[in-house]
Amino acid sequence: MAKKFAELKARMTPESLADAEQILQQHLKEMPLHELRKAQHLSQASLAKALNINQAAVSKMERRTDMYISTLRDYIRAMGGELEIIATFPDGQVKIDNFAC
Repeated sequence: MAKKFAELKARMTPESLADAEQILQQHLKEMPLHELRKAQHLSQASLAKALNINQAAVSKMERRTDMYISTLRDYIRAMGGELEIIATFPDGQVKIDNFAC
């Protein structure tokens, strides 16, 4: 018989809950565009409307492996976010501001 998630969660140890939260946060940090859109509760059609393009163009954009930074920035802004580009080196991180508008 199926069990409710809340019941299973209630039986988890604090360590297991912490591990699950860490995994969740890592997945959120590494989300592909289509999953990010879904996590924001947006459809391709609603995002297309915000970008003044058609739904097929949003679908194509989400499948691309390479795109202009301005295109990605517009996509993120249409979801209510801001794009930041950060270069990561062994001794630290640097925010790249050349592409800010």
